[in-house]
Amino acid sequence: MAYTSSQPRRFLSGWSAKAGKPAKPAEAGMKRVQFSSSFVPYLFLAPQLAVIFIFFYWPSVQAIQSSFYLEDPFGFGASFVGLANYSDAIFNPEYLNIAKFTVVFTVLVTFFSLALGLLLAVKADAVIRGSSAYKTLLISVYAIAPPVAGLIGMMFFDQHIGPFVKMAAFLGWDMKVGLNYFDTAFAMVVVAVWKQIPYNFIFFLSGLQGVPVSVREAAAIDCRSGFRRFWTVIMPLLAPTAFFLLIINITYALFDTFGVIDVMVKDKAANNPITLVYKVFLDGFRGNDIGGSSAQSVILMLVVFVLTVIQFRFIEKRIHYN
Repeated sequence: MAYTSSQPRRFLSGWSAKAGKPAKPAEAGMKRVQFSSSFVPYLFLAPQLAVIFIFFYWPSVQAIQSSFYLEDPFGFGASFVGLANYSDAIFNPEYLNIAKFTVVFTVLVTFFSLALGLLLAVKADAVIRGSSAYKTLLISVYAIAPPVAGLIGMMFFDQHIGPFVKMAAFLGWDMKVGLNYFDTAFAMVVVAVWKQIPYNFIFFLSGLQGVPVSVREAAAIDCRSGFRRFWTVIMPLLAPTAFFLLIINITYALFDTFGVIDVMVKDKAANNPITLVYKVFLDGFRGNDIGGSSAQSVILMLVVFVLTVIQFRFIEKRIHYN
């Protein structure tokens, strides 16, 4: 039946005069909050933009510029050398060995940090008595700064009083952290993993506590095996959290372990494993090779960019956020 001018038009609240189309916010009685001036939003964004520009873009531009020059160690001038700094770094056998160790170190730290954090979170989620004390003991490690964590690690792996060294000696392992390449790498991985476990524990525990009780009860009915129930029902719900932590842990292993490594290989870097970030520090601040260290930092920026593209363009497509 068509409406005529003599027939009043009645529409449901929230719908426009055009049939089947929802009303605009103004028509539905909604109000939009607007600033009195168009410059006010930019004033709120200015501090954050200033921090990003001063501490990220400006140093990045300076590093890219310096990577094409050979700086005078006394700061009296610089000579343009083109891509020589990049070729010296890429084709240097020492740099390639450090890059290989960095990849292995990142994979081990990321895997064990995520695995142990998830395991402890699952156990904490099932604890009934003493859960607060259990969670507090695990989370408290996160408050320790990386250099302090490295110092504590050196105490545990000390040749004279270290309990881990005594334990290894009991098993027939003559551990010499700071002297033996493999022993030092093992200690670095252990300390870096120990430092990152609480961070993963916090997020995994929050994700587990966000799983609805109805889903857990339905999973308990469908799957009698607790292991199968976890991997088929609970773990897919934790996929967004796990993806986020994967990115954070890779970044942590690549960059944030600098404090741990600096303490554990202090003044003994020549005989011990180091990462690419620590190599940039050694060449730039100790070797006064500003151009070479800048080229290495640019290479690291490219690696991070490629990893970010791979993670967000390919891996994130398989992750569904609710």
